[in-house]
Parts: sequence; structure tokens; C-alpha cells
Amino acid sequence: MIKSLKIGVLETGLPPEELAPDFGNYPSMVENWLKPLSAQYDTKFTFYPVLSGDIPQDGAQADIWVITGSKFGVYEDHAWIAPLENLIRDAKAKNALMIGICFGHQLIAQALGGTVRKSDKGWGVGPHIYDTSTWPKALGDTPASLNLQAYHQDQVEVLPEGAQTIASSDFCEHAALWYPGFAITVQGHPEFSKDYASALIESRRGTVLSEADADQGQDYMSRDITAPALAEMIAAHLDQL
Repeated sequence: MIKSLKIGVLETGLPPEELAPDFGNYPSMVENWLKPLSAQYDTKFTFYPVLSGDIPQDGAQADIWVITGSKFGVYEDHAWIAPLENLIRDAKAKNALMIGICFGHQLIAQALGGTVRKSDKGWGVGPHIYDTSTWPKALGDTPASLNLQAYHQDQVEVLPEGAQTIASSDFCEHAALWYPGFAITVQGHPEFSKDYASALIESRRGTVLSEADADQGQDYMSRDITAPALAEMIAAHLDQL
């Protein structure tokens, strides 16, 4: 019998309005990225529009929680951030699992005692390549590298107790974190397709992003992306997260 799996996607950000008709929302991108889970489990995805105040209070309401990316900073004063941090801690206490993406990566770290700041290294955009020499054996064979779309200025700078860095680069020291028995989080965007990432960069060129940052992000688009392999790893080693 196939095991059922309730996956709650906490939507903390929205794509640019002009891109949504072609690419959908972030929860739908997450569901598409996590197809390997649907191949092994009877999955039921539920989307929670956090920005509209839909924040679950019971961490056991889902088997796996996924926190999406967002344009907001985890250190900013928004009414929904503290309740979301409470959910993270409650999920951990009740043995639910979590996946954090970009903002989600940062918020999980902050909720558990870590520190997140706007990096003086500036923007990281486009496919970034992360070293995996600290990859834990519990998560399977060490990938040659972790290559993910990036779109961020903020970074986790101080780890919470119990977190282990499993991927890093000169630009982003804590690019992926593992919380044994609880979570795996990544600074990059495994849910972004190359087409969406490229369109996002162009939509922010000359406003949020400088011309130089946008050009560099587009130059990186020829790099291979290993996001599908990351989803396969999560599906294969779910009991180790």
C-alpha cells in the first residue's frame, strides 16, 4: 500500500504580476519540483497563502511543510512572520518535516536561533554552483555539486544549534542546511525553471537589479541545474531528513 503524505506549502511570496500568467505561482512550482515524492507516495498538496493571513497553527497538520521564497526579509516587521516562526518550532516539536527555499531557508534558521542579514556581497542571481564536500552520508551519495537558481541578497550568517552546512560557495557560506530528523533547506530556488529565472531577472533589470547583476545572472544560465536530483534525494531519504 502506498503511504499517504500531506504536504503543506506555505506561500510567503508572489511572482511578479506580469509573469504569473505564464509561469504560475510559487506553490505550483514547488509541487512540480517535488514530483518524485508523488511517484513514491500518495501526496496531497495544500497551499496556504500566508500573506493573506492563512497560517496554520498546528505543526502536525502536514507531514511535510515547504516554505517558499519571498521578496521580504525574515528580519522585517511583518505581522505574519512571528506566527510562521511559531509554526516552524511546533512542527519540529511534533516531528513533522520541513523544506525551506530561499526565504524559507532563512526563516527556519532564524526561528531556531540563527541569524540572517543582508550580505555585503550583494546580489546572487542565476545558477550558482555549491560545493558539497560536507554532504552527510545519511542523505545518500555525495553529489558532485549542488547547482541551483539563485535570487537573493540576504544570507544565513550564524547557524542555529543542530544545523549542519551541507553545501556552500565563496559567495554563500551556508547555501544548504540539514537539521537531522527535521529539515533540509536551501538558499537557492530548486523550483525555478530556467525560463522563469531568466524572465524574473529581466523583470527586475535596472530597478531591483543593476545592469551588471542582471547580465551576470543571464550569463550563468548556461550552467547545468541539479534541482531534479535534489528532489529525488529528498524522496529517497525522507526518513533521514
